[in-house]
Amino acid sequence: MRMRLMLLGGGNALGQALIRLGSEEDIEFLAPRPPESGWDVASLTEVLDESRPDVVINLAYYHDWFQAKAVDSLRLNHQEHVVRWLAVLCQQRGVILVQPSSYRLFDGTRTMPYGESDIPAPLDARGHLFMTIEQALHALCHQHVIIRFGWLLDDSPEGWLGRFLAQLEQEKPLSLADDRRGQPTPVEDAASAILAVLKQLDCKADLWGTYQYGGYDAVSQLILGQAVLAEASIFGRVRQKDLLSRPHVDCPDSMVEPQHAVLACKKITHTFGIKPRPWRAALPTLMDSYYRHV
Repeated sequence: MRMRLMLLGGGNALGQALIRLGSEEDIEFLAPRPPESGWDVASLTEVLDESRPDVVINLAYYHDWFQAKAVDSLRLNHQEHVVRWLAVLCQQRGVILVQPSSYRLFDGTRTMPYGESDIPAPLDARGHLFMTIEQALHALCHQHVIIRFGWLLDDSPEGWLGRFLAQLEQEKPLSLADDRRGQPTPVEDAASAILAVLKQLDCKADLWGTYQYGGYDAVSQLILGQAVLAEASIFGRVRQKDLLSRPHVDCPDSMVEPQHAVLACKKITHTFGIKPRPWRAALPTLMDSYYRHV
């Protein structure tokens, strides 16, 4: 890799996966520690001018954007402000900005997969954040790559998978939506997609724009839960024997979670040669890593 890569957020699940995959191919990342109070314009300016990267991969807010059950709107507003300034700083210095986004910027009312050019209609503050950040990158930083991900799964207790596994250890019956569909996306596969994009950019390819990646294949939340339950049962800590089904509209998060969250992934395949991986193949490794750390 000829480009100097800076990773903001190297300590979270996606950042660690990216560093781990990069090390297997002798690809190194500069991963500066954020200030105790978090990134701001001054600290970003300083770290960019000191390190002079060619590419910035911004995973700084992975926990709030992809793991947390809920996030305060004021916190999201601050993060939006910081990312806007990051885009400006990258544009001024000719730095490429790689930014993750999410299926959450769609409202989930259509049953067909969403394409990159479909008009966003977010349901909540987090979805609105993704929409405004994408708009900011288009307007403020020419050399950018946005990658929208499906249902991200990682081995952290703080993400959806970790919370669900903790619930499986309780005796209270669990029910999941049988008519809510999405693409489970193991964090290792998401990191692999980012790394593949970086390799193409290292070849001086001007492939700026928005792309989408989700695991193969699309399933209901209930089917995902059943697959996780079957795999987790091997570790002997699960008390649930079966899961109940219920409609999306009866779920407590139905007002903020899109019912149909399937993303069309043809563009990233045609442009970068990145094919969605079967998400079921990654479950054993995710389960093993989770139970070794809780």
